[in-house]
Amino acid sequence: MTRAFLVTLFLEAALVICWSSGFIGAKLASETPAVFLLMFWRFLFTSVGLLPFVCIAFKKGMTARSFLIQFLVGFLAMGVFLAFGVKSIDLGVPVGTSALISALQPLMTVAMASLLLKEDISYRQWVGLFIGLFGVSVAVGGSSSTASSLAYTFAFLGVLAMVGATIVTKTVSKPLDLLPTLGIQCQAATVLFFPLSIYEGTLIPTITQDFLFAIIWFVIFSTIGAYGFFWLCLRRSSTARVSSLIYLTPPVTAIWAWLIFSEPITIFILIGFAICFVGVVLAAKSD
Repeated sequence: MTRAFLVTLFLEAALVICWSSGFIGAKLASETPAVFLLMFWRFLFTSVGLLPFVCIAFKKGMTARSFLIQFLVGFLAMGVFLAFGVKSIDLGVPVGTSALISALQPLMTVAMASLLLKEDISYRQWVGLFIGLFGVSVAVGGSSSTASSLAYTFAFLGVLAMVGATIVTKTVSKPLDLLPTLGIQCQAATVLFFPLSIYEGTLIPTITQDFLFAIIWFVIFSTIGAYGFFWLCLRRSSTARVSSLIYLTPPVTAIWAWLIFSEPITIFILIGFAICFVGVVLAAKSD
């Protein structure tokens, strides 16, 4: 095994683990009085922490165009994607069903990459993507919900925003360093969640143990970890390969839920995970 292969394998494993943490974060957020308020402070804290790296990037010659591109990506991937996704769970869409809807992202992203970016997607990769989608449906099968059609519409719109952000990212020929990239994107998300928090009622949170735990979880795992590893993987591999990894997140989410909320791991989750793994192997095979 070459060093490059091992690095890629590590980044992809870290992506799956951290990306799946977002669904747990959404569940944590739904247990707080105001989900948008939590998102606002999540990105505000992260933006402040990463601001020095953004300033350094400006000093090194970052252009206004580069800034605006990353701002757009952040607005879509961290702002719109999460605003719709978290709110859909808050409105009653089960976490498992939300994971299944999000699992449409790989197919939609690969289709758009093939159409707009002219990426060569092999027959094997298409088969792998559909197998992965089937595996996700098995893993989260059996969930029931009384959520409204609006809640499900929010979930689908969030996925579309993430697809758009991924496509825009692949068009950037000279990406910025990772930390200023994340800093700019978090600033964009902060801008979006500011008015949403006001609409929800307040910008001043009630500091509780649940609120602090959710903030720490979101900043470390679901923001710097998940998005950081996603963009790093996207720089090293094809859209099809990276997108297919999303199929592994629902089963891994189940493991997170077992560890934190003592939710049982069912036979459907184990079978679904095995099917997803086959799909990911096929989708990544020709990369």
